[in-house]
Amino acid sequence: MGVRKREAADARKEANKSIAFAKLNNCPTSPRKMRIVADLVRGQKVELALNILKFNSKEASRKLEKLLLSAINNWQQKNAEESLEDAGLFVKEIRVDGGMMLKRLRPAPQGRAHRIRKRSNHVTIVLGATNNNTQSN
Repeated sequence: MGVRKREAADARKEANKSIAFAKLNNCPTSPRKMRIVADLVRGQKVELALNILKFNSKEASRKLEKLLLSAINNWQQKNAEESLEDAGLFVKEIRVDGGMMLKRLRPAPQGRAHRIRKRSNHVTIVLGATNNNTQSN
């Protein structure tokens, strides 16, 4: 590997240390309901986001709280030497995509049937750190 490639790889690796992510696939909640809760915590600091999710009455908030805790733990695994309070973690990106759909039939009048779509979603949380310990070369 050349010197430029190695330096670029080291710079990418150092930049990736400041972010962490977690995914939740095939969560049995409709994406529309999950996006309502996800919009509440997008861009918030981690401590504030955890409080919002803990005291929200929606079922989607319980699942997002668990996912956010997982993302925090993933960040701590990457940065074992840094403290969580000094890092200034915030929810950099939260994405809710549609997942697989279960299709069911419901009986309707006159021998017909209506299709019921039971939706699910995929959620991705990306955390970013705002610490100023990065080196500039």
